[in-house]
Amino acid sequence: MQKVFHFDSDSAPYVADAAVLCCFDHRINTAAQKFLKRTGILRPDWIIVAGGAKTLASPRNDFEQDFILEQIRMSIRLHQTKRVLLTCHSDCATYGGLAAYGGDRGKEQEHHVRELRRAAELVKNSFPEVEVACYFINFEGVWEADPEKASSDRPTGAPPTSR
Repeated sequence: MQKVFHFDSDSAPYVADAAVLCCFDHRINTAAQKFLKRTGILRPDWIIVAGGAKTLASPRNDFEQDFILEQIRMSIRLHQTKRVLLTCHSDCATYGGLAAYGGDRGKEQEHHVRELRRAAELVKNSFPEVEVACYFINFEGVWEADPEKASSDRPTGAPPTSR
C-alpha cells in the first residue's frame, strides 16, 4: 500500500458533543458545519443521508428508519452522546424540492417543521436520556424548530413565511 496523503489526526477516544442527522446535499454542508462550530459542537458524530430527518419522520421503508436509529444508538453507546440534532433543509430533493410546495417557501418551511417534530418524537421515545434539538436550514441561515412547541409551525426566529 502506498501513502497518498499525510495528515496527523488525534487517535484518542472521544465523547461526541452531539449526533447530527443531516442531508448529504452539499449546498447546506458549509452552513451546517459553521452552525455547529458556532454553537460549540466541535466533535459531532455525523449521520449524513439523503433527506436528513426525513428518514425518521417519513421514511421510504422500515430499514431506513431502523438504520438511522441504530446510528444514534451507536453514537450514544460508543461516544456517550447526550444530544441529538435533527435537520431538514430548503429545496431538498428527497421531498421533491421547493417545486413540491408550488414554490411557496412558507408551506415548505411549515412542512419541514412538522417533519422535524415527528422525527424528534421518535428519537425521544427511543432514547429518552438524550436532548433533542431540531433545525431547518435554508439558504439564508439555520432556524431552530422547537420540537416541544405545537402552537406554531414557524421555526424560532424565522422570517415571515409570506413572500
